[in-house]
Amino acid sequence: MTLMRLRNAAQLTLPADVRKALNVKEGDFLEARVVSGGVLLKPVTVVERDGAWRGIVKATGKVRRNAKRSDLADERAIAREVKASRRRHG
Repeated sequence: MTLMRLRNAAQLTLPADVRKALNVKEGDFLEARVVSGGVLLKPVTVVERDGAWRGIVKATGKVRRNAKRSDLADERAIAREVKASRRRHG
């Protein structure tokens, strides 16, 4: 267990072992949620809205209608492209 002290202006410094476990560095964003018995910190990726929309348009443009594929298959193809884009830009 790692202890942290609340500093001036309610600031906390995440110890190195916590930063390493969360794979975060200076400038990264963390979501804080109050849960039963404590606070949950979760790393999040913030994406600029216009850039995200361009990524969605690009991903949907890669999906081709195929008579043998269902709408569900199309949705899965789009989801794969979105995930790949997040990995590249996340």
